Amino acid sequence: MTIQIKTKRIKKGNMQVANILYDLITDEILPETGIDSNNFWQDFDKLIHNLAPLNRALLLKRDILQQKINIWHLENKTSEFDFVEYKKFLQDIGYLVLEGDKFSITSKNIDDEICKIAGPQLVVPVMNARFAINAANARWGSLYDAFYGTDIIPNTDGLSHDKAYNEKRGDAVIKKAMEFLDFSCPIIDASHIDVTKYHIIGSEIIAAMSDGSDKKLIDNQKFIGYLGDKDTPSAILLKNNNLHLEIQIDRNHAIGKSSKSGVKDIMLESAISVIQDCEDSVAAVDAEDKTLVYRNWLGLMKGDLSVKFEKNGKSMTRNLAKDRNYISSGGGELTLAGRSLLLVRNVGHLMTNNAILLDDGSEIPEGIMDAVITSLCAIHDFNKKGINSNSRAGSIYIVKPKMHGVEEANFTNQIFSAVEKMLKLPENTIKVGVMDEERRTTVNLKETIRAVKDRIFFINTGFLDRTGDEIHTSMEAGAFLPKDNIKQQPWISSYENWNVDIGLECGFNGKAQIGKGMWPKPDEMANMYDAKIGHVKEGANCAWVPSPTAATIHVMHYHKIDVFKQQLEIIKRPRANIDNILTIPLLDGKNLSEEQISKELENNVQGLLGYMVRWIDQGIGCSKVPDINNVGLMEDRATLRISSQHISNWLHHGICTKQQVIETLKRMAVVVDKQNSDDKNYNNMSPDFDNNIAFQAALEIIFEGIKQPSGYTEPILHRRRLEVKAAK
Repeated sequence: MTIQIKTKRIKKGNMQVANILYDLITDEILPETGIDSNNFWQDFDKLIHNLAPLNRALLLKRDILQQKINIWHLENKTSEFDFVEYKKFLQDIGYLVLEGDKFSITSKNIDDEICKIAGPQLVVPVMNARFAINAANARWGSLYDAFYGTDIIPNTDGLSHDKAYNEKRGDAVIKKAMEFLDFSCPIIDASHIDVTKYHIIGSEIIAAMSDGSDKKLIDNQKFIGYLGDKDTPSAILLKNNNLHLEIQIDRNHAIGKSSKSGVKDIMLESAISVIQDCEDSVAAVDAEDKTLVYRNWLGLMKGDLSVKFEKNGKSMTRNLAKDRNYISSGGGELTLAGRSLLLVRNVGHLMTNNAILLDDGSEIPEGIMDAVITSLCAIHDFNKKGINSNSRAGSIYIVKPKMHGVEEANFTNQIFSAVEKMLKLPENTIKVGVMDEERRTTVNLKETIRAVKDRIFFINTGFLDRTGDEIHTSMEAGAFLPKDNIKQQPWISSYENWNVDIGLECGFNGKAQIGKGMWPKPDEMANMYDAKIGHVKEGANCAWVPSPTAATIHVMHYHKIDVFKQQLEIIKRPRANIDNILTIPLLDGKNLSEEQISKELENNVQGLLGYMVRWIDQGIGCSKVPDINNVGLMEDRATLRISSQHISNWLHHGICTKQQVIETLKRMAVVVDKQNSDDKNYNNMSPDFDNNIAFQAALEIIFEGIKQPSGYTEPILHRRRLEVKAAK
């Protein structure tokens, strides 16, 4: 069923463009780009009609490969799986391609935030201007606030986090912050906790100690700048592992008074890069939504995005931070970026959008539209000539998700080349980040990278989408293990190591990002601090975090470990085993109790409903969703894909019944309704399940899951969201 929403359109060549989008491009984006409006629309028309058929052909190729894999599994159901024959079959059908010779990526004009600075990365829905600005400004974060406001400092033994300032907790914060300085920028034979004054003599930092002695940094080259005068600086700028930190000093400040040295805070360079997301964390289904997405990205590229909002009854305005200016240790001027380097995640090749209709009445491939318009917006960044700019190297960074292997990476390269010609940008201005979240990309990662070797800047793993595709691809192979057990299988660790191994083999060290996935629990920062250092040890020079505060905490790991040196050690190890990656994590006859099946269904269904009811009813694409144990998890569409595909797989192989799933859905809907009882905009699913669009969408995503392309949930989500919007 297609939902019809009346949209005013203007005809441009063979395209029918929604007026709201046409006005944005013509009146707000094109001016000051040097691109003539008539030429733009003519070129856009030609580009999209040349590329759309190729897009459709690649999607058909996915379906054909999936049909062949399904048939093979059905025809080869034996008591003992013949892995050798299976692997040969994948090679014969072109799913698994032959690896070529050794090569290194050749991307040029890459910003330091990508190739020289390792650190946390945020992913934020660009559709929400407030979130987009907060993330962009998360380049710098308060270490004191990060410690005081989270469970990094336990909320026990008189250290409670109350509304009023707890001086004892504040003292614990200062102590912990000084411990951070001791390992990142240590003083010779002393601790920062015992400093009574920092001052500068010549180009050296001198720390006056409580015993009357003067001490220096072990490595004074870490001192690179300051503010104020040398004898009583108001700020000292240090640099460790290419990361900056600013010690702020004010003895008259409420916090500075309680510190021997007058330190009121330590600001850490935190979220080094940010993915401003047009994809999994947004719910953009039509021209209205896409116009909002593009307008916010335009504001980020122009530098004038601003948002007004109310907080605690007060009206507030939030703007993008400016660059930070210092006096260098040598006495000159020093400027540092005030904002994270902004990347933009376009949508993949699958979805279309009604913002533009083509000559045959079909919707425009959304990924191609994203490539054109987000790149056009980025031209405004180049106009800033380096002042408060995003990319000082003159690049546009587009993260491309959900590509299936080499051919689709080649197509992305073709899209970006066409956009560069259309917008008169130098070749390879548009850089590409490859999300390694589809099985066909993983097993062909080296050749996928080769396809975009002149413009690649990033690879990243993603467990949820990757597992969703694993289940869908091997749906006919048998019933899968419970989700937590899937995580423990050899394929997942091999997948994570393989991504790093291949990236390093292809020359990523010092040239591009190798990323790891999200810490999903924004309220559990102590656990994150204990666990996420593993990503740095595994060779990730960027890793996703759920908030600016989490970025400030996670960045301490990059002060402890020089990840670029770590990568040079990792590259010496044997490459991960692709046979492990191709091993399907099936139950293989293991018996599950009724209680195990019931708990797995409840976990899957509750998370699925909790996310999608907000997506469909309120258009919220990413939020902190309470799980079945009321632990808040940052969720996006990948949650739906893995959960729906897992239930579909169990239904298909008789592990559970349709009635059992429906009963679980209804029971968990009541739980989710209760969890959202304080949300005045929330629409209860129970008791009128038959007429609740979100609940009916959940039924469809599960019971029609096998039929969905690659197990993606977007086609159903978009159609159901449009249904809600049409009813308003």
